[in-house]
Amino acid sequence: MTLETWLSWPSREALSREGLTRARRNLARGIRGVVFGGLLWSTFSNKEGPGNWAWAWAAGVALVLGSVLLARVFFRFTLEHRLRPSLAALLLVMGAAAGARAAGWPVLALVLLCGCAVTALERLPLGAAVPCTVVALAAYCLVNNDNWLTTAVTAAGLGLAGYVLRLDAEARGNAQRLLAQERAARSAEARSAALGERARIAREIHDVLAHSLSAQLVHLEAARLLIEREPPGEFREKILERVVAARGMAREGLAETRQALSALRGEMTPVEDFLQTLIEGSGAGTGLAPGAGVQVEGERRPLPAEASQAVRRVAQEALTNVRKHAPGAVVAVRLEYLADEVALEVRDSGGRKRAGELAVSGSGYGLLGMRERAELLGGTLEAGPDEEGFVVRLRVPA
Repeated sequence: MTLETWLSWPSREALSREGLTRARRNLARGIRGVVFGGLLWSTFSNKEGPGNWAWAWAAGVALVLGSVLLARVFFRFTLEHRLRPSLAALLLVMGAAAGARAAGWPVLALVLLCGCAVTALERLPLGAAVPCTVVALAAYCLVNNDNWLTTAVTAAGLGLAGYVLRLDAEARGNAQRLLAQERAARSAEARSAALGERARIAREIHDVLAHSLSAQLVHLEAARLLIEREPPGEFREKILERVVAARGMAREGLAETRQALSALRGEMTPVEDFLQTLIEGSGAGTGLAPGAGVQVEGERRPLPAEASQAVRRVAQEALTNVRKHAPGAVVAVRLEYLADEVALEVRDSGGRKRAGELAVSGSGYGLLGMRERAELLGGTLEAGPDEEGFVVRLRVPA
């Protein structure tokens, strides 16, 4: 064996109960219960010395409870790979065994020494485990009243049992690590495949929709220039208004398409910057009164793509509905970063006119679509009249 083998700890997976099946967990609990019950029975049914003095019984109970507590401390410190506290707890258990022998409880002393020998080999580095096991087994041989052959065979069996348990725990720990690595590899492969598919979809959208909208903008701009050359008149003004409106819609559609492409490629701008840009663009000749703003609360952090996209889409739809149903309204947008979610509130002051219900916007994404998007992410969306105008509240995990 190399020096590293003697100084290295068993892995944390080997020292913990992770990876055990439910049946093995129940079996381990049952064995611990039987051992503890047998310990109590054998302890208090094998008292040595004259009389059953009260102090001796009290000492026996205290030694049993103290040994159980020290065993839990030992298991915790070994799980944390803390050598000195682990050795201190183990030596205290051996001291409890010596105290049990002095108080006239030989079986308790033997059980504690056996437990120290086995658990030291199972949970400590071999460089510390072997000396501890040797000391515990030597004390066992001194306390045991059987013949020397039986004592020697038992001591050898205990040492072998501790080493076998160590090998079994290491094998289970290795299996756990391999399983975790395989899961991580599969997760990374799935993420890579998802990113590849998103990139493919982004290319398709760019090649088809973005090019089409760009061409549409060029033709609409050419149509606007041609119409402006015509003599002034009511018909000319109506056509020009429609062409300008169509050009604006095409420009907005192209901007949203680029945002969607950025989202697919994972290159989205921060949500608060997007909302500010959206507010500034919505207030420029779109029916919203000056004074719209974005209030950000909480510690800013990057949001998951799904949550970020939900906030953006809901904000877009809410502002579209304000332009459509409450022209001239002042809009206040509040974005709040919470512990495990993000909240968006879009509130307007009410405009010159308002329909009783929100209608589906020109983009085809209405109130029902906003609520469905939030529910798919495990969030909520509330929308309805407020004191003055209308308010939309979104909360999604993030």
